[in-house]
Amino acid sequence: MSTLTKPNHMGRKISRIRELKDMKQEALAQAMGTNQQAVSILENSETIDDEKLKEVAKALDVSVEAIKNFSDEGVINYFNTFNEAVANNNFGRQDTINFNPLDKVVELYERLVQAEKDKVEYLEKLLKDK
Repeated sequence: MSTLTKPNHMGRKISRIRELKDMKQEALAQAMGTNQQAVSILENSETIDDEKLKEVAKALDVSVEAIKNFSDEGVINYFNTFNEAVANNNFGRQDTINFNPLDKVVELYERLVQAEKDKVEYLEKLLKDK
């Protein structure tokens, strides 16, 4: 059943917010101090008491009002508005990027590899000293 036919299904709203935050049920359960099965039951509940809603909101790092007022349509409108702003370049400054993002990725990778080499060298030195 879609959220369009049941706009006030609180469990479904929680589920959608969790999914938008790229969070699994297990992660939400851990943040709430419960288990995945309890989160699953919660997300299948049409109504949720205010105390539990506060607990979920805190774990999701959103307000209770954000959960109560959440709608898929609102999210779609938000992203459509954002995409229009990007397409129309409505962000004030219009500087051009003068670096290649791939170069930055390679640079980061090289630093990570060097850090691992340094770690191995340090551990080998510790082993030799024993």
